[in-house]
Amino acid sequence: MSKRKLMLISPMLHQGGFERVCVTTARLLQPYFDVTIVIFDSANIAYDVEGLSIIDIQMGVRKGKLQKILNIIRRSRKVRKLKKEMQPEIAYSFGPTANMVNAFSKTGKEKVWLGLRNYTDVEEETKMRLLVKKADLIVCCSRDIEKSVKIKYKFNNTAVLYNLYDADTIRKEAAASDPPLPFAEELKEVGSLQQEPGQLRYLVSMGRDDPMKGFWHMIKVFKLVHDQIPEARLILMGAGTFQKYKTLAEQLKITDAIYFAGMRRDPYALLKYGEVYLLTSANEGFPNALVEAMTLSLAPVSTNCLTGPAEILVRNGDTASLNDQFTEKQKEKETPVIYGDYGIVVPEMQKEENLDPADITEEERNLADTVIRLLQDEKLLQSYRQTAARRAGDFTYEKYLEQFLKLAEE
Repeated sequence: MSKRKLMLISPMLHQGGFERVCVTTARLLQPYFDVTIVIFDSANIAYDVEGLSIIDIQMGVRKGKLQKILNIIRRSRKVRKLKKEMQPEIAYSFGPTANMVNAFSKTGKEKVWLGLRNYTDVEEETKMRLLVKKADLIVCCSRDIEKSVKIKYKFNNTAVLYNLYDADTIRKEAAASDPPLPFAEELKEVGSLQQEPGQLRYLVSMGRDDPMKGFWHMIKVFKLVHDQIPEARLILMGAGTFQKYKTLAEQLKITDAIYFAGMRRDPYALLKYGEVYLLTSANEGFPNALVEAMTLSLAPVSTNCLTGPAEILVRNGDTASLNDQFTEKQKEKETPVIYGDYGIVVPEMQKEENLDPADITEEERNLADTVIRLLQDEKLLQSYRQTAARRAGDFTYEKYLEQFLKLAEE
């Protein structure tokens, strides 16, 4: 008996959140489906795709608004032709670019699943109104995104598929190598406060160089933390130059305490050195790096951004209900911090980039105070490190596979 056919569509397979989910989905579903991944450009593939069926339509990124529109049309024609040839039962796309192509290449014979990976996707009203007309199912990576789709676009054929993680693999990769300990030279200084590796306090964050990640907030927060805890160090991993943030760190005189690690093939090996994971994003979907850090027992501290952190760090949490709690705390003149079941959440911070080193906001001071308290309270820190690791175990391959197969039968 031949397997049912599944087409997965992703613009590229370079290092990123939904690209990882796409490749992992393909591997998990190989025993159940004849799986093909369609990509627009095969440059910089960052994942092991050996044994997977990959079709590169060789239509990469084009510059200019007109060329981008024409590119969508060309890609859609090519993918529509592939759909007619392959006749997949389901065509499931990852991210806004792939969703447009999946929707516009619909033949009427396949089920079109559109994957929303970030809350910003929901906010693009013109695109979303086009997409919901074509979609058979909208797959959301968080409950908050699903709720917004239902309310804003009156589209109810939705499902939530949380991102998936293999804790054993993450821990194995973390243990596979021991990169040089950042700031190792300081540890050798006779008479310094940092004579042993364990005496440096590592905060870690991962993400591309993008204003959406709020790294200017993080640099300013770390300045305040470092003033109180001189042995604190910050490790930032991710693609990009981070030049604006390096300049800000230099102006704040904390360059020697921050390691801009860039894009790494072994992020977990460096991540394992951390005690606390910081997330200062303005928007997310379901932050992969946050869960990966929790898997390695880093205590998470995050802004209540749309979407993901509230659901991950607070039992039955959602962004709106946490915002209500923050409002109530401020009315009562209480510190706006929520010590959740699995991590700590602070209010969302300003979205407009502010690189003025002299302008440190109350929100940044609040987050810094929260991190300082966590580092100075060993019992609280260890409690969150333990509960974070347990919580990360809720987002398993097995649960994802079970839910995917159930959706495929509906």
